Amino acid sequence: MMRTSWGITGVAVLLAASWVAADVLPSVESAAPGVWKVSWGTPEAHTPVGVLAPSPKTAALGALPEAAEPPLPPEAFRFRTNARGLVIEIPMTPSEQIFGLGLHPTLFNCTDTRKEMVVNDHQEDGDGSSHAPAPFYVSTRGYGVFVDTARYARFYCGNLAPVAENAAATAGGPADNTEDLYRHRALSAKTMTVEVPVARGADVYLFAGPDIKTAVQRYNLFSGGGCLPPLWGLGVYYRGHTKFSAAEVLSTAKLIRDSGMPCDVFGLEPGWHTHAYSCTYVWSPERWPDPDGFIREMRGMGYELNLWEHAFVHPDSPLRAPLLPLSGDYEVWRGLVPDFSLPEARALFADYHERELVRKGITGFKLDECDNQPNKKDPWSFPELSKFPSGMDGEQMHGLFGSLYQKTLREVFDRNRIRTYGKVRSSHALAAPLPFVLYSDYYDHAGFVRALANSGFCGHLWQPEVRNCASVADLIRRTQTAVFSPQTVIDSWFLKLPPWLQIDRDKNNAGELMPDHEAVTARVRALLEVRMRLVPYLYGAFLDYHRTGTPPFRAVVMDYPEDPNTHQLDTAYLMGPSLLVAPLFGEATTRKLWLPKGDWFDFWTGAPFEGGKEHDLTADTDTIPVFVKGGSLIPLADPVSHITKEMVFQLEVRAYGAPPASFELPEDDGVSTLPADGNIATVRLDWPRKGKPSMVRTGDAPARRYTVKEWRRFDEQ
Repeated sequence: MMRTSWGITGVAVLLAASWVAADVLPSVESAAPGVWKVSWGTPEAHTPVGVLAPSPKTAALGALPEAAEPPLPPEAFRFRTNARGLVIEIPMTPSEQIFGLGLHPTLFNCTDTRKEMVVNDHQEDGDGSSHAPAPFYVSTRGYGVFVDTARYARFYCGNLAPVAENAAATAGGPADNTEDLYRHRALSAKTMTVEVPVARGADVYLFAGPDIKTAVQRYNLFSGGGCLPPLWGLGVYYRGHTKFSAAEVLSTAKLIRDSGMPCDVFGLEPGWHTHAYSCTYVWSPERWPDPDGFIREMRGMGYELNLWEHAFVHPDSPLRAPLLPLSGDYEVWRGLVPDFSLPEARALFADYHERELVRKGITGFKLDECDNQPNKKDPWSFPELSKFPSGMDGEQMHGLFGSLYQKTLREVFDRNRIRTYGKVRSSHALAAPLPFVLYSDYYDHAGFVRALANSGFCGHLWQPEVRNCASVADLIRRTQTAVFSPQTVIDSWFLKLPPWLQIDRDKNNAGELMPDHEAVTARVRALLEVRMRLVPYLYGAFLDYHRTGTPPFRAVVMDYPEDPNTHQLDTAYLMGPSLLVAPLFGEATTRKLWLPKGDWFDFWTGAPFEGGKEHDLTADTDTIPVFVKGGSLIPLADPVSHITKEMVFQLEVRAYGAPPASFELPEDDGVSTLPADGNIATVRLDWPRKGKPSMVRTGDAPARRYTVKEWRRFDEQ
């Protein structure tokens, strides 16, 4: 897509349509290659950039298409303050479409809507509040805008009409139904209007394209680049019942291994603490009389261990006394709320976790309850009027609490030179480098898929976990989506048996198996083996995320913004460089799917599909529709029960279409943090249309990680 061109006339029209300009024009400076900072007034001290202190990957930003000037004319921005705070007007054109503003399961295209950057565990309202709001958006005109604020900002995405001197008359009459009365009425002249409470100034960052994907790449690279999970993090996670003891966890872990079900990570829920809600971070002696021995036994079976917790510190916790002067002035569940913006608070929390947990073999955490319930009559989290020692108030802290919590725990693993890949309940802006995947209590399957599509716009990762299921078909369909997601999680926190043995909660907890549990187990196992086959492909996609900022999971519109049929396509998403995933729900076996222009192939059969048209798809319950972009190489591994540090992947490399592109895989130990210079040994797979396939190694790999056992073309079948 060509660079946005506004022109003098367009700017003049926008200026005429907006308020009278403030006396002081904004200042503009280069913040990084292809990134500009537009500043006005006195920005607040506690913002995402100021508090999270991102480290832009300047060299990678410089390798993107050159951008000599801002993608929007800063002189057309309008700022003013009033009693409520700051208002910013940013120019738009009538036809452009807006995406982003955080992770949402109920909305997709933000054009002509109002979005609020409120951290909220209830995401169903469609108002923009969610577990992960982010004041960053992109446009089909090929640019991105980030308003650097932790406040509950409101974004009016082209749906406000300021008073104009020469208002045009419109035809209309009385309506006799509410649908017509309150129907959407698009404006002919549009502006992005942003209201930031309290603030008297702000920094606004502009990210050049020339297209949506490049603008998102710049934003992710400005944030520090995407995370690269450990290899085991791309396998399968299982979470046990919240009240399990060590013996019950070990029994379930053995049952999973004996069934041949792939599983890399076992998660412990709140019952491991002496007290949860709030937390002590101390092993319960009744349920875990020998935690060190338990950890050794679980790791001996090949499991990584992930511990549930939240950051509210119980009176009995050894962390309470040292954190008391470094915490907010309101409790949550009788627990302190640490001010993680303070290095001293992060150090205390991190040191304890390192000494008592990580160095003893814990490799990940589930960071729960770091979101908010601002609209509940009995909210459990800290109020917006809270005060924190850093000077932040509760509103700002809610915006950044989840991100700071992630940063605190990531620092533990960084200094132990190992990678982690956990779960988190809340995030915000500049999240790409944080190795945590968002989840929530939300459980609508279609909403899970919409959130997967949305997640890539703002540097977020999302996992559509499997919990309770309405039917076996629902279990299978949900597992399929989990397999084709950033993190495959079977969450049995309220089930004593795995769901493939019994989907009914009461019967499950009574120990009653489904009559066909063996057949269902085989079906789920086959799906989880697909996940294990995809691990090398995913590892390569995350390497690209780390290096170039390209989201490994993203909306179809990000790669095909010129296709208007993708502007509302929220029931499918892209996975890595080559796969388009189109889930089915429940008992459904048919759906419609628009495939963008180009050659496409069925992932399972290799059958060709024509792009640039809508297809009527049919798939049995055990098959999720997945398509491969023409010109792709897909490395698939022989499935294993779990990933070890020493294992060598046996690859089947598939070529779809001509000429296939290359594919690059990291070849490292899969767990250590990356070198400071970012260099990592790789394997490059190539298969020219006319010629022999090849595998070329670069860098000093500690061990050989891949062997190609078969090269297979699908375009010749």
